Amino acid sequence: QVQLVESGGGLAQPGGSLRLSCAASGRTFSTYGMGWFRQAPGKEREFVAAIKWSGGNTYYADSVKGRFTISRDNAKNTVYLQMNSLKSDDTAVYFCAAVTRAVPAGVWHFARESSYDDWGQGTQVTVSS
Repeated sequence: QVQLVESGGGLAQPGGSLRLSCAASGRTFSTYGMGWFRQAPGKEREFVAAIKWSGGNTYYADSVKGRFTISRDNAKNTVYLQMNSLKSDDTAVYFCAAVTRAVPAGVWHFARESSYDDWGQGTQVTVSS
């Protein structure tokens, strides 16, 4: 099992930026990929971005493409989500998740919740003026 702890959430103004971090511990050697999901009040949890640990392939939801950037630091077992040009619609609890087995390449596979085995507790992001 991989333990995940998110941090960096908070309040930002529309057009502003936030950087989320997700630190992984435990059986990190088995991590195949990491992803970010978010859930707004009354809505389904949705895919935001993902990164393949080996190779660094990245995948993004259309709603955040061009504004958000996912990256990783292998030495620190940490994944980041840089969020720029924030909108009110970005307000949600953001969850970090880990894939611990091989998953076929492509956004379709990495956007599915069933591809992920371990989840963090979430961090709140609020975008408001």
